[in-house]
Amino acid sequence: MSRHLQKDVDSIHRRLLALFGVVEQMIDKAVRALCEQKVELAVEVIATDHQVNQAEVEIEEECLKILALHQPVAVDLRRVACVFKINSDIERIADLACNIAERAHCMHQQPYFPIPGELPMMAKQASRMVRMALDSFVEGDVELAKQVIQQDALVDKANLAVIEELQGLMKQDKTLVEPALHCFSASRHLERIADHAENIAEDVIYFVDGEIIRHRHGAEIYETGEM
Repeated sequence: MSRHLQKDVDSIHRRLLALFGVVEQMIDKAVRALCEQKVELAVEVIATDHQVNQAEVEIEEECLKILALHQPVAVDLRRVACVFKINSDIERIADLACNIAERAHCMHQQPYFPIPGELPMMAKQASRMVRMALDSFVEGDVELAKQVIQQDALVDKANLAVIEELQGLMKQDKTLVEPALHCFSASRHLERIADHAENIAEDVIYFVDGEIIRHRHGAEIYETGEM
């Protein structure tokens, strides 16, 4: 890798990590706004979205600039491609955090709505997956990326449990239908955040090993020992 290419790649790497730090806080605030009825946190999350969108566009432009000017190959090309894709996933995670914040804002009118017990645990697991996925990228750790992929099933299971509990609440009390639907949407958004963490983990495996594993079922991958 040439000195100029190294400098530019290091730059987009740092900017990506800075963007992730912002988005990680957005997830935390959005979940707290939902579970703790802190509407001011929801407002903060939504206000941050423009900053994330701008940063995402700038990082994308820098990636394209590197591809055009330096024409990287092999592992250098995979690194830039990985940053490009992860950048997009992080922006989508920020959008989902905003969606959760919006649901929290709507539910502020229902302060006594019983939030399903699985929801905070689900949020914690999804956030942990995002953190692990980014750590796997920083460290080039394929084993950590595999753990992220395996953990997606836990979030899916928690999402189903939340939906089941919400369905029960709506059947018991029709006045709870509206807040339950908002909570249902928030749960779905958390499940999608976990999916994006899984996408990032798959991209890390591509970056390190040069193999595309997207659309392959995690269980089959680990049962056969193939990647």
